[in-house]
Amino acid sequence: MKTYLSVVLHAHLPFIRHPEHAYHLEEMWFYEAMHETYLPLLQALDRLEADGVEGKVTLSLSAPLIAMMADGLLRERFVAQLERMRDLARAERAHGERPQGARELSDYYEARFEGLRTYYLDELGGDVLARFKHHAQGHRLELMTCVGTHPILPFLESDAGRRAQIRAGIAEFEQHLGFRPRGIWIAECAFAPGIDRLLAEEGIAFACLEDVGILTADAPPVYGTYSPLVSPAGVAFFGRDQLASAQVWSASEGYPGDYDYREFYRDLGYDLPMEVVAPYIHPDGIRHHTGLKYHRITGDVDLGDKDFYRPEVAARRAREHASHFVHARRDQGRDLFEKLGQRPAHLTCSYDAELFGHWWFEGPLFLEAVLREATHHEELQLVSPLDYLAEEPVQQQATPGISTWGEESYFGVWLDPSNAWIYRHLRNAEARMLELVEDVERGGPGEDPNLGRALRLMGQQLLLAQASDWAFIMKTGTTVEYAHRRQAGHLEHVEALAEMIASRAVDIELLDALEARYPIFGTLDAAWWRDEAKVALSVGS
Repeated sequence: MKTYLSVVLHAHLPFIRHPEHAYHLEEMWFYEAMHETYLPLLQALDRLEADGVEGKVTLSLSAPLIAMMADGLLRERFVAQLERMRDLARAERAHGERPQGARELSDYYEARFEGLRTYYLDELGGDVLARFKHHAQGHRLELMTCVGTHPILPFLESDAGRRAQIRAGIAEFEQHLGFRPRGIWIAECAFAPGIDRLLAEEGIAFACLEDVGILTADAPPVYGTYSPLVSPAGVAFFGRDQLASAQVWSASEGYPGDYDYREFYRDLGYDLPMEVVAPYIHPDGIRHHTGLKYHRITGDVDLGDKDFYRPEVAARRAREHASHFVHARRDQGRDLFEKLGQRPAHLTCSYDAELFGHWWFEGPLFLEAVLREATHHEELQLVSPLDYLAEEPVQQQATPGISTWGEESYFGVWLDPSNAWIYRHLRNAEARMLELVEDVERGGPGEDPNLGRALRLMGQQLLLAQASDWAFIMKTGTTVEYAHRRQAGHLEHVEALAEMIASRAVDIELLDALEARYPIFGTLDAAWWRDEAKVALSVGS
């Protein structure tokens, strides 16, 4: 008897790069995710490799995140941010009389940020993608791509528009990692029938969905979410296991709420006097999270009453929780083996990667401990979805139902009174793109070559406008002004480029400026938006 376990992490951030500002608050999202999630995850994989620990984690990397990881400007700024945080720890220690707990944490954070800086520069050479690829080649990591800029695919109007987003994600992945992925993360697990056919056309073998997508398939799933469904197009869809998810995600029941873990919401960026913290935050004196958090959750108490964080105690709790998680999955698998008619269960444990490290600081230690603990349980196999399909190739055929992993498994987060205004503009922009691709192709080789360049940039700006992040931010009410500005800005660029293409009056300076400002999708092909149905019709006639 055995149980298959796939831990699937989805890593994504919107493309945020502001060379016009020396210090930009929204860029901090990338730096925080780098030093709290991606680097600690790589360090954990390095240690597992050094110790010969078997087992595999699956990780999706979105195109915007890949482009930011590869960008020279953001690499330099990330190192500068690590140095600022290291120096802030030193400044905090020098700030008057401090309790023993604070002094110890100053030392801890100084060592942490200096260690991350050394690791990033000296061991990785600033290239995290190369180390991710190394672990993929060593069979410790299954790397997947993500759909383009993370759009809600069912909201796009045409198959050509959906196909372009799928191809954009694959192309950016292949450009930077050197191989075509077999798996894809569908943004927000937003699925509708027909998407599977587009994925299959691009060689995609598997994707993950919310459990509702499996449970509402067009044929009842014989094994529930404990085995994938293979659509008629040949793509395998794995449904998220709710029991395993709740143990990690749930604010009330999950591991991250343990009182010994680090408190996310209390940070030196707000605690320290302005004269101490000012050199290490925004030059305009805007306070923000720095990553130096000196307190633990403690209990149901006010932020001001939190006790000091104890890293060693928290690390021990992470190992204990990992042991509990592995034993729970083993017992779950044993129980399911009988219920499924002596068939091994496959448990899909899918999460946002940023949960591990950013929101749950001890998360990377937990993941490392899960892989170490699992080696002591022969019946539990940590595999990628692709590995599982190789071992268990015969699966039920059915088409999953319409679903997302958002609230109530539907689309309300991304289509709401707060953000509904964007969709008619996005529909019009997509239609204009298809129209102009056809128009330029009709013009033939005699057209100005800069028209093709403008068309590619129009496609790039359309992809960026279609990112689900902007609608999500508008709904959740965080940095709404920024989301409005980005949404409107990309749409304005689409319109300006469309006008110059239609009029055959190309503004070279605008093309130069956009290419410099947005170094993403360098291999984009405007033909991705070709209406294949029209092409087939014209060939047939």
